[in-house]
This record gives sequence, C-alpha cells and structure tokens, in this order.
Amino acid sequence: MSITVLALASYFKGNRFLERLKAEGCTVYLLTVESALKEPWARHACDEVFAVGNFHDRRALINAVAYLNRARKIDRIVALDDFDVEVGAHLREHFRMTDTGHGESVARFFRDKLAMRTKAREIGVRIPDFCPIFNHGDVRAFLARVPGPWLIKPRSEASAAGIRKLKTADEVWKRIDELGDDQSFCLIEQMVPGDLFHVDSLCADGRVVFAEVNAYWRPLLDVYQGGGVYATRTVPRERPEVDELKRANAQVLEGFGLGWGASHTEFMKAHADGQYYFIETSARVGGANTAEMVEHATGVNLWSEWAKLETCRGTQSYVVPPLMQRFGGVVISLARQEWPDTSGFTDPEIVYRMTTKNHIGFVVSADTPQRVEELLTQYMDRITRDFHAVLPASDKVSI
Repeated sequence: MSITVLALASYFKGNRFLERLKAEGCTVYLLTVESALKEPWARHACDEVFAVGNFHDRRALINAVAYLNRARKIDRIVALDDFDVEVGAHLREHFRMTDTGHGESVARFFRDKLAMRTKAREIGVRIPDFCPIFNHGDVRAFLARVPGPWLIKPRSEASAAGIRKLKTADEVWKRIDELGDDQSFCLIEQMVPGDLFHVDSLCADGRVVFAEVNAYWRPLLDVYQGGGVYATRTVPRERPEVDELKRANAQVLEGFGLGWGASHTEFMKAHADGQYYFIETSARVGGANTAEMVEHATGVNLWSEWAKLETCRGTQSYVVPPLMQRFGGVVISLARQEWPDTSGFTDPEIVYRMTTKNHIGFVVSADTPQRVEELLTQYMDRITRDFHAVLPASDKVSI
C-alpha cells in the first residue's frame, strides 16, 4: 500500500528510515528544524523537505503542518527522535490521526519517566522505588522509607542528562529548592547500583517480533557524570539473562501499547539482589550507533525495518528478515581533536567509523563475543590515552 509519511526530526537521524519508505513506494516528507536543515539528509528519498524554527511552539507547528496538509494528503506522522515523540502525538491528536500512531496519553509511556514508572507498577514490572515531586509530605515519607542514595531525574530528558545523584536528605531538599517551579517535571527514585542492559526491539501488531539484548560497559550515568569512554556490545545469546530480559522487555512494550515500531529499553541488574529492574523505554531507535551495531550483529537494520512496519501498520503482513548470528560492539568518546585521525585503527572487524566533530567512535562486528570484548578493551585504552576529552555534565543532551 502506498502511503504518504511526514517524518519529524529535530535532530539529524533516520536516513535509512527515509530511504526504506521511498523504496516501499511511499511519498516522503521530512519536517525538521532550521538548525538541522543543512545536515546531509537523504534528500533523494524525500519528495519535499521543510523546516520550522523549532518544535517547541506547538501552535506554530500545528499551523505549519496544517498549511502543508492543504495540498498534501498525509497518512502518517512519525517522530524519529526521542524529543519528538510527544510532538508527533500532539499533531496526531490535533489532526485526529491516532488510529495511525500514538496519541498523547500512550506517548507519555515512552517519553515521561513518571508515566513509565506508574504504568510499569500497574502491569507488575519490577522498578526502583520512586516518588513524584508534587507533595513535599510524600517526598519526606519516601526519604524516610527508602534508603539512599537517590536520583532526581527530569521526567522528559534523554539518556542520563539532568540526573543528580544525592546521598543525604539535605542534598535532596537543596536540589528540590533549586528546581523551583520545575519540581513537578522531575521525580525521585532509589538508586539501584548494577549492570545496565538495553534491549533493542521491533513490534508489529502489538507483539515484539525482534529483540536483541546488549550490555553497556558501564552504566550511562557513570559515563555521563564521571567521564570516560562509552561502550556497549551484544550479550552472548545463550546466556540465561538474555531470555529473562527478553521476557521483561515484551512485558513492558506489549503492556505499554507500543503497537508498531522500534524501541530501545533499559534494565538494571542489581548488584544487591541480582534482580532486573526496568529503568526506561522509548518509541524510537536507540542512539549512539546502536542501529549499526545491531545491524552488523543480526542483519536487521532497525531504522529500515521500522519504516517497513509503518507500511504494514494495521495488517499482519510484516515478516522479520533472516537473522545473522554475529556479535557487535560500539565504542564512542569525546575527542580532544576536532577531527581525530583514526587511520591507526586498522582491524578488519571495524564496520563503521564515526565522523562527528570532536568525537571518535567505531562499530565492530565479529564471529565471537570474545573478539568483540578484546577489540573494545583495546580501543577504550587507546582512545583514553590518545584522544579522550571530558566536558562537565550538562542538564541537556547536546548531540
């Protein structure tokens, strides 16, 4: 079925999504922001490309889409970035297109960390103890009941941006006072030290049809706030935690109502009790070259298959491509050099090199997880010695 898709992207990403839509015979419109308009978008896959000043002014955005809609029949609105999920839902609500994607209430389960936690608790998913920062009496009771340390998290930031680790009740109240009128846009939860995993998935007709389990080298909060090199890799598929994490992931995505699309979901395996705790989920492809890692480990490109899912939405015709049984890994760091020279990295397992200003990064793929571990260990040491740079943690995601 040929459909017309309006793709929303406030950050540069998703070219494979656009290209697959065009290959499937779709009419493709890209709506981005002026600051990203000069990025190397796959314009050959777009019938038209438009830009607005920003996605924050909802009324102006509605007006822009309404103007486009006068001469262009739009069948789908798809948000490609985490920050655009609620924007896309808002547009679907306004144009009464919630039968083709999430409305605002469901979108919050994939964007708002408080909505995620209340929904997870409702459907019986294990989560760290938490409390919204609405009523100070409730917060005092939480601090008395739940031992520290605690994390105060923005409800709608991405990754570890804006999270504060606090060890005493006085630190908590100082941070709450600093937040002022932004208090209700945050929550507090018990910190659960452990090993952080991510499950990258595709859903069709309400069911998870593909899921790949990966493990971060270090929890993102440690990397984001303490500095260091980011790395993640495929978890060997015969390990028992893979099946357990796939079950927990399906419980989340099917319980939250993802329906059709891609997701990146995180779980912490606690050091204290060995249990898996749901941390957060999303309705988009994971960042930091996750898609490239998964593709070279499994043969499945999450962006491309997400586009195919949009063309299959409402049918039962989607079939997952044949799977490879390889292993992948990613290593990324800020770099001291504006354009790092990576010519000294010559291993044939390198399948992707990052080309972003002041960054260095690679995706590797191998037949064994041991080789991936070996390469990531070597590269992290070399990058730390020769390239790594550290910037103070920001309350906002910068890339």
